Amino acid sequence: QVHLVESGGGSVQTGASLRLSCAASGFTYSNYCMAWFRQAPGKERERVAGIDSDGRTTYADSVKTRFTISQDATKNTLYLQMNSLKPEDTAMYYCAAVCGLDYYGALTPLTYNYWGQGTQVTVSS
Repeated sequence: QVHLVESGGGSVQTGASLRLSCAASGFTYSNYCMAWFRQAPGKERERVAGIDSDGRTTYADSVKTRFTISQDATKNTLYLQMNSLKPEDTAMYYCAAVCGLDYYGALTPLTYNYWGQGTQVTVSS
């Protein structure tokens, strides 16, 4: 059974940092591309960052100078280091997995096979 479990969210002030983690189980991690999405109230879910099994990364323009996606394949764990947080980063953050390197960096949520339950990030000014 597949599980993606996010952790590390919280309430912080502008300029603070947070590190999100996503523990994956139940599938062969190396066969999947991973991503972080976020969804704010009333907005569509957007892909924040993606990574493939070789460590190739891609980012949304709004976060590329502040966020870093990484993974520890030995622990089947995905990370998102978020620095210089802004109020507009406030959202529920989800990790997602899609089978196949062809889907690296996919922007469309429907592309992804598995999702976590999300972790809330709230940034106040």
